[in-house]
Amino acid sequence: MDLDRASLELMIRLLELEQDKSTDSQLTAKEMNKVKEKIRKLCETVHNKHLDLENITTGHLAMETLLSLTSKRAGDWFKEELRLLGGLDHIVDKVKECVENLSREDDKENLVASLWGAERCLRVLESVTVHNPENQAYLIAYKDSQLIVSSAMALRHCEEMIQRYSREVSMSSCGTPLPYCSNSSVGKAVEDCMRAVIGVLLNLTHDNEWGSTKTGEQEDLIITALNCVLKVPQYLPQEQRFDIRVLLFLQREHAAVLAETETDDFINDVPKTNLDQSGEWQETSSGEIQWVASENNPTDDQKKKEDDEEELDLNKALQHAGKHMEDSIVASYTALLLGCLCQGSPMNVSTVRENLPKGDFSIMTEMLKKFLNFMNLTCDIGTTGQKSISRVIDYLEHC
Repeated sequence: MDLDRASLELMIRLLELEQDKSTDSQLTAKEMNKVKEKIRKLCETVHNKHLDLENITTGHLAMETLLSLTSKRAGDWFKEELRLLGGLDHIVDKVKECVENLSREDDKENLVASLWGAERCLRVLESVTVHNPENQAYLIAYKDSQLIVSSAMALRHCEEMIQRYSREVSMSSCGTPLPYCSNSSVGKAVEDCMRAVIGVLLNLTHDNEWGSTKTGEQEDLIITALNCVLKVPQYLPQEQRFDIRVLLFLQREHAAVLAETETDDFINDVPKTNLDQSGEWQETSSGEIQWVASENNPTDDQKKKEDDEEELDLNKALQHAGKHMEDSIVASYTALLLGCLCQGSPMNVSTVRENLPKGDFSIMTEMLKKFLNFMNLTCDIGTTGQKSISRVIDYLEHC
């Protein structure tokens, strides 16, 4: 269905009806059960795994509808209307409610439901705060930064639970495929919730001193974040470790754009050689990709075949270099974080120097220069992230 302002306003008004119990007295228990049964049958035809058919209330149905639509339809007009009509208030309150239930691990079914509920709400909030300073400011201010408080609490719970419900640990310990391991469903929900939390916190702190200050005030958040960087990846599936590390290191740029979208565009736009010669793409010992020309020039008959094989050679080399690229990005963000911590702190400079080979910062500056060159190729020149990297390089070169 098409979503317009009238439909959005109706859903939010229905959410507010959840607080109004006066309607209950207008129907007898028998009539109410009859209505609920009709709604339950109707809901069974909708493919929505999050619908609780035992909890048929106006508010529940309205919230499910709102979350389902907003996850796909978050245009600029919608982001503004959702704030003006009070929709953000209800979603943030729902996050708080779900996060408060994360401490009750005895009921695994309700624990998973709470993780899913928090994750879905956070995904919507992440979507409506991207490049939207008005929504960012509103959410930071709402109920004395309730969203940031709930997000910090959720990250702390996830950091603790992933060690107990890791799908990797479940797989190795029970020796059966993941769907049959008792902890796998909880582990998957924890992973998804953790990524959603990080996404929201990134948006609220991106070039935002107020959001950064409020986030930094949360109890034990720095320790939790460091644990997520240093310890949590070992409990995640191999294919997700890079994403979590980059998301947590990322302070000023969006990880998905840098590590996926921009990388793909850069790869897809590799210029083709104008030289009339054959060769192949090869990965060097340092992990770089270069075109190695053969000694023999191609004949006209060989040209078409070699052109077809050139793309295959490139793809093969890129697959081999993929791991190197991920390691390089993680190393770059590690160097950037350490560089930021060194600025204005002689004690930190000494500590970092003691742990570097030969006490030389050049290993960090060289990595950051390569990263900066990559960003210059894939981003607009002069962004905040590039300026930050340049400042750190300049500082480290004078240490």
